[in-house]
Amino acid sequence: MANRLSIQACIFDLDGVIVDTAKYHFVAWRRLANELGFDFSEERNEQLKGVSRVDSLNLILEWGGKTLSDDEKADWAARKNDWYLELIKAMQPDEILPGVVPFLEDLRDRGIRIALGSASKNARTILTQVGILDRFDALVDGNEVTHGKPHPETFLKGAAALDAAPGETIVFEDAVKGVKAANTGGFYSVGVGSPEVLHEAIIVIPGFEGLTPDEVFDRLQRAADRVL
Repeated sequence: MANRLSIQACIFDLDGVIVDTAKYHFVAWRRLANELGFDFSEERNEQLKGVSRVDSLNLILEWGGKTLSDDEKADWAARKNDWYLELIKAMQPDEILPGVVPFLEDLRDRGIRIALGSASKNARTILTQVGILDRFDALVDGNEVTHGKPHPETFLKGAAALDAAPGETIVFEDAVKGVKAANTGGFYSVGVGSPEVLHEAIIVIPGFEGLTPDEVFDRLQRAADRVL
């Protein structure tokens, strides 16, 4: 089946796919909001998934009815990142989401190339902290792209780094914008999370625990056969 699809590479988002750093982003962003005199909920924090730091800050300021100059925004964004870095520097390998490491190992055993494609500018730090940086053949993060998701630039650069075409590459994403980016770029999109939220993905999985690449390949093949 994998041969029929000719899957040569896989690209993984970071937050919510490999590790759950959304909780740390929430703590840091909420601290920023509180210091500016307002608050926001965990539900609203869900809207920040897959969104760049600058766009996240603009959304939060909009929620709080605050207007800042560009210099002030840069200052607050830097503060938020410092708070976030303090939190992630205490991360441990047991914070890798269940099933991720065996899934990555299985892909590598099959000769399938692996990249990370994340909006996070701290992706390398996080992967190093939890001990799996060496599992990835390439890393494209927020430091290397001009256009954030749902623009496909992140994944296109990841595929290029792996010397793979989009049509032979699977993207694993937990955010709606990430799924849109994968679809726009011509990748096989696999949503990680809720089918109700990620319904634009070709297939959706709840996570990687107990999952094998063959199961993903089979489901993608069946989806492709239905289209044909």
